[in-house]
Amino acid sequence: MASKFEATAGKLIGPTTGGTVTQATNKTTGVTINAASGQITMNGAALGAGAEATFAVTNSEVAAPDVVVACHGSAGTAGSYLVQANTMAAGSFNLTVSNVSAGALSEAIVINFVALKGASS
Repeated sequence: MASKFEATAGKLIGPTTGGTVTQATNKTTGVTINAASGQITMNGAALGAGAEATFAVTNSEVAAPDVVVACHGSAGTAGSYLVQANTMAAGSFNLTVSNVSAGALSEAIVINFVALKGASS
């Protein structure tokens, strides 16, 4: 019997539609993207070596028990950023981007994300 988590080799499962948004002003400016997955292009302001920037993502598709998975998808220096989703709430979450390189970076990186539906019971 097939599991509801079974997938065919070579096929991805998850949301089939998404959205895009570009962050204005600076790296801590919040964005709105009402989609279960998508891409966020960050502002190109400087982020110092070892520094972090956190910004709010308003998203009507997200609920408090959900899990958001995010990563540095493209643009910028590969391996120089860590991206973490945190502070989940109904209609929003935060993303924290850390510069793990030895120097300041002024790059408009693209963050890929997907929201996975969770349950509290």
